[in-house]
Amino acid sequence: MCGILGIVAKSPVNQVLYDGLLVLQHRGQDAAGIATSEGSVFHMHKANGMVRDVFRTRNMRALQGNMGIAHVRYPTAGSSESSAEAQPFYVNSPFGIVLGHNGNLTNSEQLKDELFRQDLRHVNTNSDSEVLLNVLAHELQECSINYNLDPEIIFSAVSGVHRRCRGAYAVVAMIAGYGLLAFRDPYGIRPLVFGKNETEKGVEYLVASESVALDTLGFRLERDVAPGEAIFIDMEGNFYSKPCAPQASNHPCIFEYVYLARPDSVIDGISVYEARLRMGEHLADKISKTMGDLDIDVVIPIPDSSRPSALQLANRLGLDFREGFVKNRYIGRTFIMPGQAMRKKSVRQKLNAIGVEFKGKNVMLVDDSIVRGTTSREIVQMAREAGALKVYFASAAPPVRFPNVYGIDMPTRSELIATGRNDEEIAREIGADRLIYQDLESLKKSVRQVNPGICNFESSCFDGHYITGDVDADYLASVESLRGGEMAQESESASTQLDLNLVTVEER
Repeated sequence: MCGILGIVAKSPVNQVLYDGLLVLQHRGQDAAGIATSEGSVFHMHKANGMVRDVFRTRNMRALQGNMGIAHVRYPTAGSSESSAEAQPFYVNSPFGIVLGHNGNLTNSEQLKDELFRQDLRHVNTNSDSEVLLNVLAHELQECSINYNLDPEIIFSAVSGVHRRCRGAYAVVAMIAGYGLLAFRDPYGIRPLVFGKNETEKGVEYLVASESVALDTLGFRLERDVAPGEAIFIDMEGNFYSKPCAPQASNHPCIFEYVYLARPDSVIDGISVYEARLRMGEHLADKISKTMGDLDIDVVIPIPDSSRPSALQLANRLGLDFREGFVKNRYIGRTFIMPGQAMRKKSVRQKLNAIGVEFKGKNVMLVDDSIVRGTTSREIVQMAREAGALKVYFASAAPPVRFPNVYGIDMPTRSELIATGRNDEEIAREIGADRLIYQDLESLKKSVRQVNPGICNFESSCFDGHYITGDVDADYLASVESLRGGEMAQESESASTQLDLNLVTVEER
């Protein structure tokens, strides 16, 4: 999961891109970068860290031009902490191209070998985004006529990318002297929307991972980029679009609606907030049917993404809804925080219980999902320490039993608390008196109710079905082996990291 932006405007875009990255900061807290275009000249600044820490006034002044792209990075399996893997990436042959990518290529190793042996291109990092950039550059070279481009040639090159690349990818790229290109993988796994702004000087276009970036920057949402579609906006602001994959079907990642996206975003015509309300309704119905014996005094959400589900669950069951935890806004999301010790410490730094809402009560805690169980275990303990008589736990999502290979850094199966355990055993592991999960079909129905036109979803972390068809047991074993090496490195440096208190991102 990363956040991407692309803009073609009639005035300097550096401030707009910076503001847009702040809005998308929840999609990546590991690194940030902006590249702008001034004619055929690129300006770029990127580094590790949060947006507010990466960019200073001197950096912003250097980012001249009326066209640009921007990126916030969330580390995934195989990525390193090196700032060299911050995006956008750049190549200068056969054209100057800068690219930002959200997602994960599942055949990046194969592509890297092809690039070296067949395409005679060199990849400098371990990032699959740099691989994708070089595939695009090669396809543009193969399709161009005397090294000249037009929209049809560019769309042909994107078709070549779709033929070669597997996995999930939403992409923004600038081609020096030509314009802004954006495209989405044929399954539409990762989100991408675009909008426009009418100005006195002409129409401006903005492409973003989530519609909330358009809203806050004054752009009107037009629509999502369709699966397999590419859009191109030239330097003068002329807009072109074309389907570039022969077989495309929409399978948006359902975890976007559960946890990743902001509630005020609309993705594939689905309000994230409304979908989360529906999740609460379906979860309440399951509680009524299967746990009618529970004596619940109050429903309390785990801030922030579970709040709509918890609110609607309480309304459906006729129970009191209360805020029982105060969140420290200056601690990042722990979903991707390295090191188990840091994860446990960060929960206490991030949340504090309001004792009066727990003392002497049977509480139903509602969270969006349970992955490792670290956060859930600490929160249940906090509720008991605050005086709760009984602590029940509800997850608005089904058990996470499989890794996600499409751009969300889900842990290995051995790290997932649901692996090899039933609900009762998981409840004991997190210290809850009772535990209830959402059913997968109910989760899908919750999202589908908001937009019945979306029939299918990418839900591999719940059901183990990988829609690209190229993920098998050997592939998962290689990913888990890679993560195993990373975990060993984490354990060696955990004490140093704790001393430095380098808390930057979150682990669910």
